[in-house]
Amino acid sequence: MKMSRTVITNITVAFPDRVAEGHCVVLDGGLIFDVPPASPAPAGELLIDGEGGILAPGFIDLHIHGLHEYLIDRSPENLSAVARLLPQYGVTGFLPTVCPRPKGEDASFVASLADTTCRGASMLGIHLEGPFLTHTGALPPEALGQADPERVRALRNACEPYGAVFSIAPDFEDICELIPIMAEGDRPVFITHTSADVRQTRAAIEAGARHATHFYDVFYPSPETEPGVRPCGAVEAILADPRCSVDFILDGEHVDPVAVEMALQCKGPDRVCLVTDANVGAGLPPGTHRFLDYDVTFAYPGGPARRVEDGGLAGSGLTLDRAVRNALEFLPIQLPQALRLVGENPARVLGLHDRKGRIQPGYDADLVLLDRDLRVRKTWVAGKCVYETKKRNEK
Repeated sequence: MKMSRTVITNITVAFPDRVAEGHCVVLDGGLIFDVPPASPAPAGELLIDGEGGILAPGFIDLHIHGLHEYLIDRSPENLSAVARLLPQYGVTGFLPTVCPRPKGEDASFVASLADTTCRGASMLGIHLEGPFLTHTGALPPEALGQADPERVRALRNACEPYGAVFSIAPDFEDICELIPIMAEGDRPVFITHTSADVRQTRAAIEAGARHATHFYDVFYPSPETEPGVRPCGAVEAILADPRCSVDFILDGEHVDPVAVEMALQCKGPDRVCLVTDANVGAGLPPGTHRFLDYDVTFAYPGGPARRVEDGGLAGSGLTLDRAVRNALEFLPIQLPQALRLVGENPARVLGLHDRKGRIQPGYDADLVLLDRDLRVRKTWVAGKCVYETKKRNEK
């Protein structure tokens, strides 16, 4: 065996359908080389004792605006800081999520993010939450733009080499003309901030939209037209279509956990994800922080961000390691499924599930070592350790 290989031993390995002892994991050149029996442990230049922890695929956050005191919308430097901090929460890849700006300013700002060198978690694309929405939610008024193919192309080009991930509303005027441009190169197109009916949602899905982000939040129901007859809209159309995946903010307040249970029943184990939609202040003790042009406050660690002025939801204080623990507390699932919600399933949304999200030979060596309380102890990105702690105190 080459002496450049790293061997992680004394671990429980998280596979898609089980967690299993009796294995070690061999890393080589940024990839998982082998998952052989732990006894005898293969020789390697670097032998890492996992001290009985759980080795899982690295987490992927499809929707995150900020972390600690940093907000991606402020500057490339803030993006770099977020990427550097994310591995302490087990995140190895993420979509930095950008709020809409006035036309003419958005592409140049996005281009500055795409030019940013990030150390820590890997950028897997740039998530543009707007300006092709029909409801602002916590976003600025610029979220409600106009159908403009050239603007779509300008934003796509600005995101290179990472690729643009657009969030759209199916009831946005002429959106079905824009979705194929957004989806070029097999890029996913997300659905959100909408009050679309079934027809509009199905049309958007046919045009290429395949994923719903922060599902249930800012998904308004269609109006009742017949007394006593419950109307169906975007939520039902998305749940009914086997091509669509969904993600949730599982902080206990953004959505009732029963909605996640229902999605798992409708979608199966592969098409439900968890995200943070984390705002500036996430991961810090309770307090108040400035988001865009208003203040948000957190009442407890991992809780939602709420506008100080009216108490409305404005993202969350969630981190993905906490989301995994919440999933085990709130949902009738076991650890392998909880880990898939933040690993293999988000990789599938991005079309990366053939190289990310599993501990399997040939896959990227993006890994997280958890203790038995599911606290992050160590994180690797492409086989390089980017975070390590012996113990992290957290209430």
